Amino acid sequence: MIMNLTILDKYREARKNSFGFFEFECGLIEVSGTEAIQFLNGLITIDVKSLEINRWKSAAFPNAQGRLLAVVRILRLDEKFLFITEAQTHEKIFQNLFRFTYAGDFKVTDLTESFSCFAVRGSEIPKLRYKIPEANKITEAKFANGEDGFLIDAFRAKGFEIFFPKITKDKFADELKNLGAIEIDKSTQEILRIENGAPKYGIDADETTIVPELGIEELISYNKGCYIGQEIIARIHFRGHIAKQLTGLILEKNVAPNSELKSLDGKNAGRITSVAFSPTLKKFIALAFVRYDFLAEGTELKIGEITALVKHLPFVGKIS
Repeated sequence: MIMNLTILDKYREARKNSFGFFEFECGLIEVSGTEAIQFLNGLITIDVKSLEINRWKSAAFPNAQGRLLAVVRILRLDEKFLFITEAQTHEKIFQNLFRFTYAGDFKVTDLTESFSCFAVRGSEIPKLRYKIPEANKITEAKFANGEDGFLIDAFRAKGFEIFFPKITKDKFADELKNLGAIEIDKSTQEILRIENGAPKYGIDADETTIVPELGIEELISYNKGCYIGQEIIARIHFRGHIAKQLTGLILEKNVAPNSELKSLDGKNAGRITSVAFSPTLKKFIALAFVRYDFLAEGTELKIGEITALVKHLPFVGKIS
């Protein structure tokens, strides 16, 4: 049994043993109805019509100025859709969707209080009784009480998220621990998040962020029809380029979030959003919005006298 581990010990266990989990705080919203595709296509950045049954995609909700309301994952299950949101954006997205229920056959149900989610991370999960999902696929799961859940693969990390009825949470946690999984604490989660280059709403992005600035290409379809904010997003893509983009930095020393980045000739080059020490790289690393002229990997920037080198995301990526 593993207990009383320091943050570094837990990090090493997560990387070395390749099997850990934590409770994934998020929102879960169901959308259905004969007009669901029509309404959703006008709200998010991907083409909902092209999403196949039992598959999922990442997408963004923009506002009319193309700025970010939320990054979500949208899952298609037969004739209904599920949205997985960050905890910080759950209520906003629920209200954004719910207002259309009065306009047609478009039903919105908040499932957040009915389900729990564990993020399971690792490459060595030999005895788990659930089939590990392939990329962008959904796998169904049956629990001991006969209730249904599902699994999807993780974003920029080796592992998956598993959703299950809340009443089974303690039993499932015990099952994972009995198989040798460690429970990953919040501090270690944050290190893994930054190493994987996964932005967090309210820290790395907010409603001042234009969707393409996240640098996640799969978030946006440029071939679908009109949607809220589409004109701004398409103009950036077809007529020019983003002014800045979220990317990685390898730091010479620790710095504070929100520190200003400067070029070697003293020009403003961007702003740091998240910082962590990576035991794998043995370096401090950061997520940052970096101006377009300085986005090439290896570009040297400064935070005061401290050197930062641009590194494309993810830093580490999959646990191995």
